Amino acid sequence: MPERVFNFYAGPATLPYDVIKEAAKGAVNFRNSGMSVMEISHRSPLFDEMFKQAQKDMLEVMNLSQDDYAVLFLGGGASTQFYTVPFNFLKEGMTADYVITGGWAKKALKEAKYFGNANIAASSEDRNFCYVPKTFQLTPGAAYVHTTSNNTLVGTQMKNFPETGDVPLVCDMSSDFLSRKLDFDRFSLIYAGAQKNIGPSGVTAVVIRRSWVESAREDVPTMPAYKTHVDKDSLFNTPPSFPVYVVGLVLKWIIEQGGLEAVEAANDKKAALLYDYMDDNSDFYSGTADKDSRSLMNVTFRLPSEDLEKKFVAESAAKNLIGLKGHRSVGGCRASIYNAMPYEGVEALVDFMKEFKRNN
Repeated sequence: MPERVFNFYAGPATLPYDVIKEAAKGAVNFRNSGMSVMEISHRSPLFDEMFKQAQKDMLEVMNLSQDDYAVLFLGGGASTQFYTVPFNFLKEGMTADYVITGGWAKKALKEAKYFGNANIAASSEDRNFCYVPKTFQLTPGAAYVHTTSNNTLVGTQMKNFPETGDVPLVCDMSSDFLSRKLDFDRFSLIYAGAQKNIGPSGVTAVVIRRSWVESAREDVPTMPAYKTHVDKDSLFNTPPSFPVYVVGLVLKWIIEQGGLEAVEAANDKKAALLYDYMDDNSDFYSGTADKDSRSLMNVTFRLPSEDLEKKFVAESAAKNLIGLKGHRSVGGCRASIYNAMPYEGVEALVDFMKEFKRNN
């Protein structure tokens, strides 16, 4: 096995190799302190500097103001946010709108219903989520509109978000966060599990509009209340120290690449290489997502039979192309080509696909 394979897993997923090597140093001796970043007190000046720099860099990458937005690094995974959002903002007598574009969006909707009225503003479940809806039946004066920007299971991505006017727009961006330029100030709250695109598992990034936090319900327990964490700059309790450290390194890496404009251009190039080959060979590799809804992050496809798919996954792994099996709930194959996947990895995958087709 080589030092480094091409890792196509959907999450935890590939990270920039330079980041991993730097993180390894910090795991042993953080900034020459004689302590691991996993040992140092979260109240120490050295840790505080690292933590606040990560928050600052995230807002810089997103072109957001620290006066208007807060960055929180929380535990519990993005799934915890499914209930935290309605717990804070779905007040009695109000309705929240949900755009259902896949399994994770359905889970978010389920949690919202524990707290109040939740309206399905649009859904693509009628065709097994192979497309992203383009029209939305929004509730006037809704508490918020919840969207999920990328569907890892079936490989779709939202290109155009609902126009919500004065209604706060919320987005679960777990699987495509910081992969492209967006007008992030359209959103009142963005949350993302780090393990898809910005770091290791164990931390969830929440970017929230400060003014919206002030309108949240007050009858919420301490830990699920966003105000608790905003008021303490996300240091109310001990944060996930090592994951936040790695997220900070990834943010520096994004800035070094040239920011989101450069990252998006690289992602477009990788996706085009893979999708163009699939389109030219659709008799053997059939994409599962509608072309106008395709994800730049998760490329899903089927082969002529399940037996061939099993063989494809096994033989690709022998070529150091790892993690190409589709999600267990949908089957098929999936190549997750997040920010850190190099172009050479996609080239190697396409070369293997050509060889596999010739031989089968």
